[in-house]
Amino acid sequence: MRHVISLLMENESGALSRVAGLFSARGYNIESLTVAPTEDASMSRMTLVTSGSDDIIEQITKQLNKLVDVIKISDLSEIPNIERELLLVKVRATGAAREEMKRMADIFRAHIIDVTDASYVIELTGNQKKLDAFIAAIDPALLIETVRSGACGLGRGERVLKL
Repeated sequence: MRHVISLLMENESGALSRVAGLFSARGYNIESLTVAPTEDASMSRMTLVTSGSDDIIEQITKQLNKLVDVIKISDLSEIPNIERELLLVKVRATGAAREEMKRMADIFRAHIIDVTDASYVIELTGNQKKLDAFIAAIDPALLIETVRSGACGLGRGERVLKL
């Protein structure tokens, strides 16, 4: 089962390396990973996506809690949450494909953020399924390049990952 785990950790060099090392040493896979400072510059928030049974996720959580840099952990998959990814996609946009790409961007509520004579760069945010659906809807011959941020998420309502 897919899990989105959010960590509050000290914003120090080597902290990311220790978390990644924990996963690699135990043979666990990180599907996506995002890290950035929080409103408190001394802390960072890391959001990682991994898969595993409840026992494996429990083991991962226990191991993460042992790391000195980790302040707090939340498995967002266990609570109501909001999850988003960012997708940037460069597509061929010449002739009839220009209008088709504009139409696709409108349908998916994406934004065309760069225009050249031969291509568009389109920005789209949403959950993993929405981004996958957008890529599947585009003619593969028109795809030039894609990049995705990985998941970021917050608990809904009163749920807060904070000291």
